[in-house]
Amino acid sequence: MRLVSWNVNGLRAGAGSAGLQLLLDSLGADVICLQETKITRDLLEEPLAIVEGYNSYFSFSRTRSGYSGVATFCKVNATPEAAEEGLSGLFAKHDGAVGCYGDTEGFTPEELQALDSEGRAVITRHRICTSEQQETKLTVINVYCPRADPEKPERRDFKLRFYHLLQARAEALLRAGGHVVILGDINTAHKPIDHCDPGDLESFQEHPGRRWLDSFLWEPDKDSQDGKLFVDTFRFLHPGQDDAYTCWCNVTGSRQLNYGTRIDYILADHALALSELKDAQLMPDMLGSDHCPVQAVLESVCLGVAHCPPLCTRFLPEFAGTQQKLSRFLVKVERSSLLEDRGQKRGEAEPSAVGSSKKRRAGPLQKEQGDLRSYFKAGNCLPGVTANSTKCQLVMSMMHRTAEDPGGKSLSDTPERTVDECQIEEVAGVTQACPGILGKEPAVGVANGEAMDCGKGTVPSAALWKSLLSGPARAPHCKVHGEPCVLRTVKKQGPNCGRRFYVCARPLGKPSDPRARCDFFLWASRGNP
Repeated sequence: MRLVSWNVNGLRAGAGSAGLQLLLDSLGADVICLQETKITRDLLEEPLAIVEGYNSYFSFSRTRSGYSGVATFCKVNATPEAAEEGLSGLFAKHDGAVGCYGDTEGFTPEELQALDSEGRAVITRHRICTSEQQETKLTVINVYCPRADPEKPERRDFKLRFYHLLQARAEALLRAGGHVVILGDINTAHKPIDHCDPGDLESFQEHPGRRWLDSFLWEPDKDSQDGKLFVDTFRFLHPGQDDAYTCWCNVTGSRQLNYGTRIDYILADHALALSELKDAQLMPDMLGSDHCPVQAVLESVCLGVAHCPPLCTRFLPEFAGTQQKLSRFLVKVERSSLLEDRGQKRGEAEPSAVGSSKKRRAGPLQKEQGDLRSYFKAGNCLPGVTANSTKCQLVMSMMHRTAEDPGGKSLSDTPERTVDECQIEEVAGVTQACPGILGKEPAVGVANGEAMDCGKGTVPSAALWKSLLSGPARAPHCKVHGEPCVLRTVKKQGPNCGRRFYVCARPLGKPSDPRARCDFFLWASRGNP
């Protein structure tokens, strides 16, 4: 039996409705647990909910649209006998729930509701046949644990409470008999070996999430386990493998140099790992997200049941054919009749905006619509652009040329405007004179401080645009590699939020790696893009 977990960072963007079948098949697992689907109930479409050869079970966020969410896809041969959304049991209002909720007396009803309202857990229970030919049950808990936002202390507490609720439920299921596997994005790198930059080791180990993992996981190198019931399957089989990461920052390109963290796990109860665990691997070559999949292989064989539990998405009213659709209320209209009606209406008089019943004249430009150059008439110019200014004349000249057809005939009903007297206008910090009639007498445009003749011959449109739009500033070169930098924006709240800065364009990596970015940093000028 093969189990796979993957944070897809958006199921619609990562797989798409046409590619989900291929994605699931490529993973080659009996049970596939996806996290951060970013699909809420209103966004779930049938191609993502019902995939041939699989039955699916979704948990949706009830607090924000397009946020969080997990989904478990089971092959037909691994159809579960029970399925449930959430950890607390508050959403298990149907037959076919998994049950065994453990001790939740330390949680208030409001807290349990909040912990399960973000769509972070789906539980499925399967029948399996072990390597010793014994039939038993395996409960799979698919979780997307919360992230602790440093700027929101309440989210750190929320994350720890979620961990404790997860532990209470998992241990209760294990005490009820059978085996339990927890898989998903745990959102904490457990040991320094699981982090590319652990920093100070003492501070690293004091992290609350790591302390919880220490208290929850049985470690092979420890003599006393103090009642710990679960193991990290990857470290159980590969205790010393370094540079083994599952998550990388897309913005810094750190995946190119494998500068990441291992925060995606498959945790199994100790007895299952000892007797049935055959392999546990990371799958870094699988692209499509800022995470990679992780997998575990058991010696056990999954025994699918004949009927899916009620939580299966194929039983949702919108997919089961029991919900009325808007299309049922629409009357089918023959296309020929529709075109005939449209043709008759085009021949009828249409009232104008002021109540006139005069027919509109057909053509690409109508007198009522006007011409864009009319906005450069006196009183219509943009702020800082006068009707006789160099900028105004350049735009009008360019538009006149681009409005002509290949035969040289103007498509505009608006004649060229004339400039009767000389004006002085400052463009790009240089003062120039603009005499004559636009397009017939010499006019001077300025681009980056250099004059160009707009009256003799045809000036390319690109040059005209460059005279009006200076474009972004040229990026500086980093001092170590001599390569153009990239422009970034400060997103963190504070006095510098929104400011832009330049950094080395190379991917983030270890300081000892010559391929990694250098520490070049330069604030962008306040006046630059």
